Amino acid sequence: MTSHFEPARGRLNGTGPIAVIDIGSNSVRLVVYERVARTPTMLFNEKVLAGLGRGISVTGRMCDASVEAALKALVRFRALMDHIRIETTYIIATAAARDAENGPEFVKKVEELIGAPVRILNGAEEAHYSALGIIAGFWEPKGIVGDMGGGSLELVEIAGKTVKKGETFPLGGLRLQELANGKIPKAQKIAEEALKPFSWPVMPRGERTFYAVGGTWRSLGRLHLEQNEYPLHVMHNYEIPADEAIAFCRSIAVPNLEGVYGSERISKQRRPLVPFGAVVLERVLKGMNADRVVFSATGVREGLLHEHLPQELQDSDPVIEAARELSQLRSRSPRHCEELVVWTDRLFEHINIEETDYERRLRHAGCLLSDIGWRAHPDYRGEQSLSIISNAAFVGLDHAGRAYLAASVFYRHQGLGEGRLSQRIRQLFTDRLRYRAKVLGALLRVASLLSASMEGILPQIDIVSDGNGIQLVLPPHLANFDGERLRRRLEQLAKTIGTSSSVTIG
Repeated sequence: MTSHFEPARGRLNGTGPIAVIDIGSNSVRLVVYERVARTPTMLFNEKVLAGLGRGISVTGRMCDASVEAALKALVRFRALMDHIRIETTYIIATAAARDAENGPEFVKKVEELIGAPVRILNGAEEAHYSALGIIAGFWEPKGIVGDMGGGSLELVEIAGKTVKKGETFPLGGLRLQELANGKIPKAQKIAEEALKPFSWPVMPRGERTFYAVGGTWRSLGRLHLEQNEYPLHVMHNYEIPADEAIAFCRSIAVPNLEGVYGSERISKQRRPLVPFGAVVLERVLKGMNADRVVFSATGVREGLLHEHLPQELQDSDPVIEAARELSQLRSRSPRHCEELVVWTDRLFEHINIEETDYERRLRHAGCLLSDIGWRAHPDYRGEQSLSIISNAAFVGLDHAGRAYLAASVFYRHQGLGEGRLSQRIRQLFTDRLRYRAKVLGALLRVASLLSASMEGILPQIDIVSDGNGIQLVLPPHLANFDGERLRRRLEQLAKTIGTSSSVTIG
């Protein structure tokens, strides 16, 4: 466990920036990442909905207008990349470029413009990198990954870090819209026929998660989030029970989302495709007898970067790495935050608070994030920390866990009262997680007074439990650290866990 939390300053100096140009059937996108990292941070992200896949099912070619729009966007992308001083460039192209008669000619122009080779992914490779994107963005995922682009749908089973063989289907949003002549009932029949040959994996109940990748499905998820007034506008790891998702898909399967509540929140360019995304999603959820659908902000691009990471980083915990990076950037003493991990390990062992592996991961991340708001005015450190954590680009973390982290650091700064804790955060986590967040917050409050949030003190101090409650044990050379305010915070911790407290010099 302790090696998991060795300082990682060297990891913050990975090579970068890195550019990925993703030439899809619907969009052409440039994403610039800060550097090589377990949880890469975007420096820049721009897309153009060029619609390269439009018309291929009829003519066999990418239309001139779409090619022109894509190349025009790429001219701008090249200028931006030169300005940012990109060190490494990856260019990937998918269904439109590989299926169109004029695909080779288009690819040659792209390579001349950007000055880097284009890798045309086949369907199996698309499925593979989509699955790696889910592995990069979730902790030990199990289920089926589906990546719906403009020209194709890829399905692949994953279990932890194992990726099974994937398959591709002609069910991209643009292609399905054209094949069905814009008719929803016809699209439903096409989707059902196309997916008939697929052998749905047999998975135990509780592990039948469908991971939805792609802009059309994210727009669908955004619409569900808006309609339900969900308290957190973070799409990654947004989860809907399968039965509810199927009913929702049926309710929005109308042309151009006409009359659908909240549809104005979806871009005009996406609206025509979302109903066809709903048709495919309903069919997939039924076919796999899913428990839930989870929407992902990571996909092929992140999967490609993940594959190029050293194995050590691939195996590391994305939540811990992201928390550690924020700690390095914002904390007074990142080493103190690392000490908190070990110190709270000891306390939780002494007071016998049961933790799952998931809850332990959250506590460790909470320790690393505990001091990121210190530069704010003292009255607002808790609220600022809560805002940063609840909205940060974390991966590998569900929304309940995000709420736990935000609340525990809020409690650390603002005290254990919930009067100023955001109502939207309260809605997201369970009573069990709320209690554990309060215990951690109370412990962090004690630690901050003991150490002034600087390294070196906590390893010399113990909190132990005996039949009379918890004791803070100060060695003789640290006896002067005792004080009335420290004792009040220790008493607050003891009250939270239902016991009494004392300070011992010894």
